[in-house]
Amino acid sequence: MTDVLGQIGYYLTEFTFVRYAMVVGILIALCSSLLGVTLVLKRLSFIGDGLSHVAFGATAIAAAINLSGNMLIVLPITVLSAVLLLRSKQGAVIKGDAALAMISVSSLAIGYLIMNVFSKSSSFSSNLSADVCTTLFGSTSILTLSESDVIVCAAMSVAVIAVFLFSYHRIFSLTFDEDFAAATGGRVKAYNLLLAAVIAVVIVVAMNLVGALLISALVIFPALSAMRVFRSFKSVTICSVAVSAICTTVGILASIVVGTPVGSTIVAVYIVGFGMLSAAGSILRRS
Repeated sequence: MTDVLGQIGYYLTEFTFVRYAMVVGILIALCSSLLGVTLVLKRLSFIGDGLSHVAFGATAIAAAINLSGNMLIVLPITVLSAVLLLRSKQGAVIKGDAALAMISVSSLAIGYLIMNVFSKSSSFSSNLSADVCTTLFGSTSILTLSESDVIVCAAMSVAVIAVFLFSYHRIFSLTFDEDFAAATGGRVKAYNLLLAAVIAVVIVVAMNLVGALLISALVIFPALSAMRVFRSFKSVTICSVAVSAICTTVGILASIVVGTPVGSTIVAVYIVGFGMLSAAGSILRRS
């Protein structure tokens, strides 16, 4: 145990990329867990999965046109998709899970098709399979962050956290009863648009941490874990943030020490955390 702690301390003090990974990982985890409670309660848990596929397709398009700052394409497309998915259901031709499934599968297929069609172009890396693996599963991208990447991520994360804190009561109302919020004069459509934009930002940023296919874990597991023990919205949110920060920190450090993929290791730690809190909740309910 002492050797492991010493090794972790060595990595943290000697390697800048490890500190960058820790900062970005914890910030992304905090943002995801804050929004995760609302998404789970609104039965929109898999919107993270759908939007991550949209971001994957947008990333492929950006690479195909050789756009170095691909955030200029990825973020607007993901935000637009989030708005379409979270807008009022009234009058929608394709609703709910059907729209989510259609957008998700279409984006993933088109993205992979574009990457194969343009695989011989200078816009793409010579190793297509490695590019796909990195985008889908996160791979080691979180460990190759530059200082500018950290600054951008920090700025986006602070903006997301600020929006949640200042809009906490409105988000609470939207989570449990949109009709009542609208009847009492709440600007439901405006806040739904704001929530959609914030979710899209979190998804795009989180792709660097766990990849497109594992983003839902950052949204779902902390909220569900907290719900095993607590019942109030505020308590669940606070516990979710704590669980997310702890599990992400342990996952990143474990992946560095053991040499396993970062995204998959973080999700594995989330699974263990969910099991522990489920057991704790069962014990508390029996007592």
